Amino acid sequence: MLALILRRVLWMFPTLWIISIISFALIQLPPGDYLTSYITALEETGETVSLEQVAALRKRYNLDEPFVLQYSKWLNDLLPFGFRRAEDGAYLTVAHEDGRRSINWPWFKWPDLGTSFEWNRPVGELIGERLLLTMTISIFTLLFTWALAIPIGIYSAVRQYSWGDYTFSVLGFIGLATPNFLLALVFMYIGYSVFGVSAGGLFSAAYENAPWSMDRFWDLLAHMWIPVIVIGTSGTAGLIRVMRGNLLDELPKQYVMTARAKGVSPVKLLLKYPVRVALNPLVSTIGWVLPGIVSGSVIVSVVLGLPTVGPLLLRALENQDMYLAGSMVMILSFLTVIGTLISDILLLLLDPRIRYESRSR
Repeated sequence: MLALILRRVLWMFPTLWIISIISFALIQLPPGDYLTSYITALEETGETVSLEQVAALRKRYNLDEPFVLQYSKWLNDLLPFGFRRAEDGAYLTVAHEDGRRSINWPWFKWPDLGTSFEWNRPVGELIGERLLLTMTISIFTLLFTWALAIPIGIYSAVRQYSWGDYTFSVLGFIGLATPNFLLALVFMYIGYSVFGVSAGGLFSAAYENAPWSMDRFWDLLAHMWIPVIVIGTSGTAGLIRVMRGNLLDELPKQYVMTARAKGVSPVKLLLKYPVRVALNPLVSTIGWVLPGIVSGSVIVSVVLGLPTVGPLLLRALENQDMYLAGSMVMILSFLTVIGTLISDILLLLLDPRIRYESRSR
């Protein structure tokens, strides 16, 4: 088991390196760059941009350099080791007071995600401002989804073809067929037309820009249930169907009949054996859950006006803000790889058959 985990950890590094190359290339794939759209926006307002200003801005944003050099500088800043950027932008050497220049190679440095073109602020600050709210919404959504999906899926499998099973199946199909953003629009319409309140945002107007306090926290919880239900509806419906189908596959198997014949109590039999095996597909999706906790549902966040990371990523991709978009894509990729590793470890602990198969190989 330790050898398998170590092998997976070692494979993480080349995987992330390949992902970084593909991500940085895809962000720069559309024609033009951020400076092109920025100059076009200035010209539409009637302002004229001289060639000297264009050249200065292109040099400031390192857009005058080839792709390989841009990628190398971005990756060097992103890694916790490498050349430290000097005040004049130099990486390889640093100037001293006596005129000497020496190699600037520290063993460790804090990762620098770069500076956003559009916001003219460090990428780490932009992501950090929205990360807490994004993780709060996503974790509540995850708990809501699993707390509903697992018991309902077990009930539907055990009471197959009952009225409860038919009811949950119909509701599940409706949840799968209804887009989340459409459900968000329905909530916003009902909230405004019936109750006279806005269903968008996470805070009331009085707490929008207020410092954190217990009152602001309770105001956040009062607004939290709408995005949690909207985002978690389709996920809950999908997991119900997965849990029901997996459990129905396990219940007729021989080991369940043998345990029942030995007199094992129905509840213990159900939870200890078939439910444990049926949870494998849910555990294997943790690789998607971790990046989802950070990114959230982008379209729902835009519709509801949520100050999360998702709309920030969408705007960075639209404006070709390559350092902001590239850093966020790398964070999501890193979380996906970590989530896949965690799901593999949990599957080894949850299902002994996987350990035996890995040993036989």
